[in-house]
Amino acid sequence: MTKVLWADDEIDLLKPYILFLEAKGYHVIPATDGQEALDILKKESVDIIFLDENMPGLNGLEALSKIKMQYSAIPVIMITKSEEENIMEQAIGSKISDYLIKPVNPNQILLTLKKHLDQNRLVTQTSAFNYQQEFRNMSMRINERLSWEEWIELYKEITRWEIELSSSNDDSIFEILREQKAIANDRFSKFYQENYSAWIKDKSPETPPMSHKVLERHIFPLLKEKKRPVFFIVLDNFRFDQWKALRPMIEQYLHVENEDIYYSILPTTTQYARNALFASLMPLDIKKYYPQFWLDEDEEGNKNQYEHDLLEDNLVRHRIKASTTYHKVLNATYGMRMIDILPNFLQNDMNVIVYNFIDMLSHARTESDLVRELAADENAYRSVTRTWFEHSPLKEVLRYLSDKDVDIFITTDHGSVRVNHPIRIKSNKEASVNLRYKIGRLLDFEGKDVYHIKTPEDILLPSLSIMSPMIFARSTGYFVYPTNYNHYVSYYNNTFQHGGISMEECMIPFIHLTNKK
Repeated sequence: MTKVLWADDEIDLLKPYILFLEAKGYHVIPATDGQEALDILKKESVDIIFLDENMPGLNGLEALSKIKMQYSAIPVIMITKSEEENIMEQAIGSKISDYLIKPVNPNQILLTLKKHLDQNRLVTQTSAFNYQQEFRNMSMRINERLSWEEWIELYKEITRWEIELSSSNDDSIFEILREQKAIANDRFSKFYQENYSAWIKDKSPETPPMSHKVLERHIFPLLKEKKRPVFFIVLDNFRFDQWKALRPMIEQYLHVENEDIYYSILPTTTQYARNALFASLMPLDIKKYYPQFWLDEDEEGNKNQYEHDLLEDNLVRHRIKASTTYHKVLNATYGMRMIDILPNFLQNDMNVIVYNFIDMLSHARTESDLVRELAADENAYRSVTRTWFEHSPLKEVLRYLSDKDVDIFITTDHGSVRVNHPIRIKSNKEASVNLRYKIGRLLDFEGKDVYHIKTPEDILLPSLSIMSPMIFARSTGYFVYPTNYNHYVSYYNNTFQHGGISMEECMIPFIHLTNKK
């Protein structure tokens, strides 16, 4: 039974309220002042406290301060006759959960109890019921021939349900959603494969915005206007659901001008997708026109060390005169040091900041049992991302920029998908090592869940040799060699990988932020 501690010097007059609540299944423990309430708390645990603000002796605000020092987890509802602003500010500053203005009625009290004690359960039940109602409509949409815009809307809806139901104790309803998402991913992967070649060659009347068109579409028009500085923030390996997890925190400082999604090119990896993003060119064209800035799969070295050079040449090619800076944040120390020089950035037309934490988290999760436990599934993965952001240099950057007249864009180069479907493959030693795509000679594979390109040039990607086909894992598949097959399956199953085709990898968040003024 839920225990309610109610402290009020006129508690005898509240007998009808107490009887009403006890009829609803609550056990009310009365107290006539703040000190008596504290004495009761020493003897027994309660679930929630109603605290009158104006009591003789130890008054409500004084009692509240002592209660929060010793029993911080118990929600406290302040009840007051006064609507004075300073009283409310004191109460809220002491971290009350809610407040009510006298006179109150029994239904107000009951609603407040449900709000603070049953909210999670009621919200979860409502969300589960609403999802069950929507399940059939979503299933029908998944099986229709959707356009690229409709796939984006469907993915947003799946993500919304995934986040809403993540706190549900009903494993069965979450499993239904997981199965529905798997079916959607399979259909989306086939849709992507069927249309990809036409999209990147501009041969389709229905071409989505893609990696190599993002700057032209969103950033270059602003640089031509030169109204305000642009901050272009790239979070490596950042998924749309992670953005939705961060959005409430970011909205404390900034206004979300637009929440968009673009489609990544293939492979969905940093080497290809991010170089294409900064160059506004497909990888084959980067290698052709800027061979000094491109390293093939079989070449040693950092394959993304020329992003700023590609951006600078991109601006020249589009006849845009703009001053730029480029910073890659690989650790918190450098990130915090960069905050000190942020005022200097306001003198530039475009400032690029790349954060690598989420990509490092993804790789660490594969290699570390501890990190794998911390980010066991999508919900935990989002939670770790929230924790990182709360203590990250990025938060400080956004807070600093929140009162500046700037345009801020947050995006990424690719996402990642939790893989659980091993695909057997054979190849020679020259094949690339990525689990979600392979390029190399003598590739032998199961063709069911694979997008096979005989000649990479056909989709504007460089080849390693004349006979080097390319394959991409679709949906939640990943490539495993027959040697030590079981070992690698157990090692990589349920890890987050990228490089292939899935909604999570290919649908890229693109967020425009401005200050709230």
